[in-house]
Amino acid sequence: MAAVAALVTVGAGLGLRAVATGDVAKYGGDALYTLMILTLVVLLAPRSTPARAAGIALAVSWAVELLQLTGLPAELSARSTAARLVLGSTFNAPDLLWYAVGASAGWLALRVAVRGR
Repeated sequence: MAAVAALVTVGAGLGLRAVATGDVAKYGGDALYTLMILTLVVLLAPRSTPARAAGIALAVSWAVELLQLTGLPAELSARSTAARLVLGSTFNAPDLLWYAVGASAGWLALRVAVRGR
């Protein structure tokens, strides 16, 4: 189930980029980035509680964003498309909020899924 959710999340991100531009695409992509990390957490640790999975996803997202303050992701992104997709390149404080939106949406979805079992 988590693998399917990961694929759907990637599809949603690609679809968003195809139909939207500007802030909608950027910040929607940020939220989906954290949601994707959350699906990977659930895939790797399926017994994680919704709060733990969301917290880990948010922490990873924030860590990657804060790492951008060092310039290392920009250097790696200049040499690798994969690094650019995973690490980004430039710190942007509003991204931190949108990562929290993605983690919150994932937490809510997991809560609903857990209760539905």
